[in-house]
Amino acid sequence: MDKLIFSSFLFQYKLYHVFILQITSAMSNPYAHIVEPLDPQKPEHKFFNLKKLGDPRYERLPFSIRVLLESAVRNCDEFLVKKEDVESILNWKQTQTQTVEVPFRPARVILQDFTGVPAVVDFAAMRDAVKQLGGDPEKINPVCPADLVIDHSIQVDFNRKSDSLLKNQELEFERNKERFEFLKWGSKAFQNMRIIPPGSGIVHQVNLEYLARVVFQQDGYYYPDSLVGTDSHTTMIDGLGVLGWESVAIGVGGIEAEAVMLGQPISMVLPEVIGYKLRGTPNKYITSTDIVLTVTKHLRQVGVVGKFVEFFGPGVAQLSIADRATIANMCPEYGATAAFFPVDHISVQYLQQTGRDAEKLGYISQYLTAVGMFRDFSNETQDPDFTKVVELDLSTVVPCCSGPKRPQDRVAISEMKQDFEACLVAKQGFKGFQVPPERHDVNIQFQYNGADYSLSHGSVVIAAITSCTNTSNPSVMLGAGLLAKKAIQCGLTVKPYIKTSLSPGSGVVTYYLRESGVMQYLAELGFEVVGYGCMTCIGNSGPLPEPVVEAITQGDLVAAGVLSGNRNFEGRVHPNTRANYLASPPLVIAYAIAGTVRIDFEKEPIAVNAEGKEIFLRDIWPTREEIQAVERQFVIPAMFKEVYEKVEKVNERWNSLNAPSDKLYTWDPKSTYIKSPPFFEGLTKDLLQPKSIVDAYVLLNLGDSVTTDHISPAGNIARNSPAARYLTSRGLTPRDFNSYGSRRGNDAIMARGTFANIRLLNKFLNKQTPRTVYLPTGDTLDVYDAAEKYQEAGHPLLVLAGKEYGSGSSRDWAAKGPFLLGIKAVLAESYERIHRSNLVGMGIIPLEYLPGETADSHGLTGRERYTVVIPPQLTPRMIVDIKLDTGKTFQARMRFDTDVELTYFHHGGILNYMIRKMSEK
Repeated sequence: MDKLIFSSFLFQYKLYHVFILQITSAMSNPYAHIVEPLDPQKPEHKFFNLKKLGDPRYERLPFSIRVLLESAVRNCDEFLVKKEDVESILNWKQTQTQTVEVPFRPARVILQDFTGVPAVVDFAAMRDAVKQLGGDPEKINPVCPADLVIDHSIQVDFNRKSDSLLKNQELEFERNKERFEFLKWGSKAFQNMRIIPPGSGIVHQVNLEYLARVVFQQDGYYYPDSLVGTDSHTTMIDGLGVLGWESVAIGVGGIEAEAVMLGQPISMVLPEVIGYKLRGTPNKYITSTDIVLTVTKHLRQVGVVGKFVEFFGPGVAQLSIADRATIANMCPEYGATAAFFPVDHISVQYLQQTGRDAEKLGYISQYLTAVGMFRDFSNETQDPDFTKVVELDLSTVVPCCSGPKRPQDRVAISEMKQDFEACLVAKQGFKGFQVPPERHDVNIQFQYNGADYSLSHGSVVIAAITSCTNTSNPSVMLGAGLLAKKAIQCGLTVKPYIKTSLSPGSGVVTYYLRESGVMQYLAELGFEVVGYGCMTCIGNSGPLPEPVVEAITQGDLVAAGVLSGNRNFEGRVHPNTRANYLASPPLVIAYAIAGTVRIDFEKEPIAVNAEGKEIFLRDIWPTREEIQAVERQFVIPAMFKEVYEKVEKVNERWNSLNAPSDKLYTWDPKSTYIKSPPFFEGLTKDLLQPKSIVDAYVLLNLGDSVTTDHISPAGNIARNSPAARYLTSRGLTPRDFNSYGSRRGNDAIMARGTFANIRLLNKFLNKQTPRTVYLPTGDTLDVYDAAEKYQEAGHPLLVLAGKEYGSGSSRDWAAKGPFLLGIKAVLAESYERIHRSNLVGMGIIPLEYLPGETADSHGLTGRERYTVVIPPQLTPRMIVDIKLDTGKTFQARMRFDTDVELTYFHHGGILNYMIRKMSEK
């Protein structure tokens, strides 16, 4: 029998027995002898006491690796998890650099609705496919707990008014009724799936404040809470000491979160662990946002892609859990897989503050202490071994922003004006707009609400307090409120044409802002609550006033958005804001008052009030001591208990939705939101031998740092796009288009939205445009239209790219969309870890140039035709030949990094694999 088919068969055979083995795991587990009761008075509640392994290596392991070890020991059955896997983890100091693969079973999965809807769509379609193959469709059902928080659907359509929240929520339900009914069906049809309704908050803040267990007590065992999620910033929970990451971050795709939900263990390469030592104390004017932007730039320079970062040192004790969560949240921006803060006494205090059950608090501390996972950051003898140690003195952190196009491009506030003006001059790029010098001081007059205003380069037109990164942190939210109060008392205002908004991460934030008395001042400056969700941070910023758009267009202005978010890639926040800066909530308000980013706050007044008095930022900036005093008084456990006791049933609109109760979903052919995907059409039980890609055309020739926003935008659907034409043909008007993110349950729209970002720079056309050249005729077409013509002619497709292809947010559709366009492979210099895994999950081959080689070094124009030779015997990271129609041949590496990834590829993707597996049971 062919070795590959046999190994695939053997792998399936093992998985076939997983559920039976789980039942008897306690008896068959070779580590059963280290099981003991946590409390002798409660012998029914046990744990695996890792200290009883009697292995001195355990005490030297990073705390994050100890979590992986505990999972391996507890789940060891000598089938899916072997003693040799346990040994590999114990031997981490040697194996960390050897690309050693180990299995990991996370305790739970977390989703948001943009990624959750397509996951539930896939589950529904997989049930249909299993039935067609003769299996039991109800086998497609989550095995481990899955929580889905609806937070990505609401947009900033209304702002600055006291009824903005109500109107935005009404529009949210009007636009998304089909999606919400579908999700409600999913909550009934699938076991072990809990859905947190819209209006509750942002997924990662709800996870931090409510969903996180820290320690699980289930099936008679205590074990560490851990999770994978379908959103990049799942890592935020690392700040509480819960090891969590986006599912794609450990070498599997976001699509594979669905497989995890079905009981599939993750196969991951043991990571290096960078120890990040914090020391010193931040000065009284520094915010957690300043710290995280500093850390982000530093770790990008260090290089931590694909690695764990674990924080230690006496400086950690200076940070609250909210501060730690802010730093962990931006883990994707500095490229790490996880950013772990082990549990300490401050973690337990946070659980008390957020109203967690007293009994659970008792066994959390007791268990983690017993198993050697409770941290004292002042005790250097607890410091484990790390791959490498880097340090940050918190006293050196200065107030800063990041931008204008990337999160890692930190700019000190004192240098902001100078940096922006340098960007105007610089060549088009991450730090350049290439504006001719004679146009640097252009000024465009316009009228708004009967008054005269003007815009110039750097004018702020969006100021948004938004995103899980900062709205979860009482210190910066109350800091923004106190700054607003002082600004009002000094007679300062925000120009009415600036789109201001406040989208808290949970109802608790609104509660303490109101109780502390600062909400009225935020509202007076235009920062009314507009909704509970991601909003501006994910491009749901809504429309700008038409006179503002006309002025920007007329002057070809580099207008600015300032937001307390985590992503500012070009084209993400709003099509009309070419410069976007990440900043703390207080600085968002400061730049809104100033009306421009071309200001030096240290030397120039933020504004002049009605009395003609110059007011400087330092006059209204609150100190850490002021903020902490208000936080101690008003952020209390009762708030959290009151909000979360009713979180799943307080939304009356959600409660009134009617959802079918059938186990198989009845697809509505009229729906433009929910559609059965074509991924499983023609799927058979038999595997097909992978074939070479022959004479493929290049659909797109791209450069460096092409983001998932470029590949699969989440924002508004442009009126002249293929997706818009499709929706128009279905009888919809532009008002009803909604966003790409909200329509991820419809493959017809998402395929048309693939590579539809207006900021996509295609070398074929040498300009930013969502179009390409159809090479057989030389015609310039929308990317979807060109791909459709290639597919009609039977031509396979490739994409050429540079470094960091697929960086940014996790987007399943950034892999699903290319698959539907007929793209068989991507050839790039390097991949962001997130996207490479998703490509594998869809059966697309990630090819990588050999070290030192690029498209330029090979003289590639993209106009050649490419044959990728796929041999019958595949091995991880193997090198293959690529032959061109010009006669040239060169080699590239296939980035299937593990045997499991090869198994998925052999099946045509992970979902096909899962369907075949479930059909055989």
